[in-house]
Amino acid sequence: MRGGGDNQPGDNFDDLKTITIADWMSGEFVAKRSSIAWLDDGIDGHDGLYAERTSEGKIVVGDYSGANVQNTMTLVDGPDFIYDGITYHIYNSVPGMGLKQVLLATNYKKNWRHSYFAQYWIYNVATKEVEPLIPGNLTEEVRLAMWSPTGDVIAFVLHNNLYVRNVSSTSVVQVTSDGGKDTFYGIPDWVYEEEVFSGNSALWWAADGKYLAVLRSNDSAVPEYSIPYFEHEPIEKGSYPEMADLKYPKAGYANPIVELMFLDLSNYEFYLPEINDPRNFADDDRLITEVVWARDKVLVRQTNRESDVLKLVLIDPLTRTGSVVREEDVSDDGGWFEITHDTMYIPANTAQGRIEDGYIDTIVIDGYNHLAYFSPLDSGKPKHILTSGEWEVVDAPSAVDFTSGTVYFLATKKDPTERHLYSVKLDGTDFRSITDTESEGYYAVSFSVGAGYLLLSYNGPEVPWQKLMHLREGAEVVVQENKELAARVAKYSMPETIWSQITVENDIVLNVFEIRPPNFNPMKKYPVLFHLYNGPGSQTVDKRFLIGFEMHVASAYDAIIVSVDGRGTGYMGRAFRTVVRDNLGYWEARDQISAAKQWSKKSYVDPSRIAIWGWSYGGYMTLKTLEQDGGETFSYGMAVAPVTDWHYYDSIYTERYMHTPQHNINGYDGSAIKNVTAIQKAERFLIMHGTGDDNVHFQNTLALLDKFDLARVENYDMYVFPDSDHSIFFHNANRIVYDRLSRWIDLAFAGAFVALNDY
Repeated sequence: MRGGGDNQPGDNFDDLKTITIADWMSGEFVAKRSSIAWLDDGIDGHDGLYAERTSEGKIVVGDYSGANVQNTMTLVDGPDFIYDGITYHIYNSVPGMGLKQVLLATNYKKNWRHSYFAQYWIYNVATKEVEPLIPGNLTEEVRLAMWSPTGDVIAFVLHNNLYVRNVSSTSVVQVTSDGGKDTFYGIPDWVYEEEVFSGNSALWWAADGKYLAVLRSNDSAVPEYSIPYFEHEPIEKGSYPEMADLKYPKAGYANPIVELMFLDLSNYEFYLPEINDPRNFADDDRLITEVVWARDKVLVRQTNRESDVLKLVLIDPLTRTGSVVREEDVSDDGGWFEITHDTMYIPANTAQGRIEDGYIDTIVIDGYNHLAYFSPLDSGKPKHILTSGEWEVVDAPSAVDFTSGTVYFLATKKDPTERHLYSVKLDGTDFRSITDTESEGYYAVSFSVGAGYLLLSYNGPEVPWQKLMHLREGAEVVVQENKELAARVAKYSMPETIWSQITVENDIVLNVFEIRPPNFNPMKKYPVLFHLYNGPGSQTVDKRFLIGFEMHVASAYDAIIVSVDGRGTGYMGRAFRTVVRDNLGYWEARDQISAAKQWSKKSYVDPSRIAIWGWSYGGYMTLKTLEQDGGETFSYGMAVAPVTDWHYYDSIYTERYMHTPQHNINGYDGSAIKNVTAIQKAERFLIMHGTGDDNVHFQNTLALLDKFDLARVENYDMYVFPDSDHSIFFHNANRIVYDRLSRWIDLAFAGAFVALNDY
């Protein structure tokens, strides 16, 4: 049961609590999880070392070798340190190879979703002394700092330029000097951070530390979007808003020109390799989505900007040349290449029959995502297909044990709403499950450097737990049981979650869950709130333990929650996903409406009180569903930070699913929220947005409001959050969002808006 509840009709709830917003937002229902970073200490064959931050803020090294967990040493003594009489709080810490020094980050300052500015320090474990990464400079805000694999060099980015420091000296080498608002070295610009790398780094070290691959982005042709900030600066600093000019390519506009450059650490020569291959993409049509070192060569995954042609480039940093070695084109089946970062290099091992280097990649086999082993590196076809069937691997492979030739991966083989761990040999034999597939489970994994050890996280549907596993010997140690959470859950009247499947038009099968309120009585008539996201490749219906807003609504307002993963969502096969291409919003809305009609006919549902809500893509889908439904099934809707027209969203995401506006004029027109008189037929709806949203710009909501004004649509409520970004957190806004959502849906289910609209 989601939330751990197994209450039955007729249970006595007099002594049990009801889930409030304060309860779940306080974090009381969040499972404790050990977050460890597996380490390579440079000793050949020594596996099982990891670093973690204790509750006291210490950074300690644990050793799971021999199946006994023990702290071997303390790297950093606490959460703070003092330098020149000033106390600095440690935001992040990364040990270097050999565990003699630790890179520390302080003075954290958020930038975009993943990136931030910080002050960096080098901490000596033996002497407990700390020194600035930039000698003599305590004011500069660094965007990124990264150890070399050998632990003797740190590469960092300052003012969008690349620098390198050898930690044995105080000298810093400035590698580039033309970085600025139009040129980025080693860090992604906004669209690459958000849509490609999902992180703040665009640096890739060779395993021996002799070369550094660096992404250069030229954003000079990318248009700027200006975001006003009204309350970030105190009024005494000026009466005008602070303006942030953001390089943001909207659909159909110029993308950044990206190139992969290399730094030779032997002489600090920085160069661009020659790829004189006529098959390579033109500069303005190239996305670089993944970079993988394969011993002394580099695999670079590229697609065209519309993401339906893949080209794998193999670069040799020694000869400074590269060529296209593998090509795939899926434009004929209407699909696309999703961005992934899971390609894994497999070194040659003659003792195991691996004569040449290779790699594992995820490819489509009979309509489903599966693993394939390619060897040699320039092979255009797989050497072995490792998995197959009507199920999919997920973010795979998770790890490879090169000693035994075993590949580990998570997959949906048992059920698309679950995640189990499996293994297979590199030749495709000896397929087996590692987790218990006889029981429901949603697992996550973290492997040691040599894949001999595993931190296994059970994330649901019951209360989560974690354990360390010795994969070669079978020993296990439990590290988190969450007994306190289980005891806390037992004090509440918990809703019950039921997972099932429904069939909609053309015999399409959809995954769905229904959350029933505590003490559910099938003789009553309940209101229903549909919750959705439904973005391409996403998943909402899964079996993770979660006590959140929907559980609160079910408990506090005696309501039923339904979530349906309609067409376009993930883990149900390629045909199920790609049907939405070029026409976002259409099939997804049909599926939500079809599901709502099925629920409206259930004996325990009040068909006049069916609502729908979502955030981001879910906000878009809320409005799109209300538009297509025209008040027939859904009476209410709540849309937070919605896209309302795909012309306004970023190029890399949008064009992957819609092509460019120049190639799909009708699709962009049809996918926009435009039939506002149809939305008006709902009883009432709510829209929320932050004015500082750098992701889904406030422009989306303002453009929709203009359409409402022109059509005299007035049966809606609007809440605006000054300076909040897409997550809506600025100045206590996140709590206010959920307070407003909660009160609004309570009023809707109570019928308050019926009288209001008659006024």
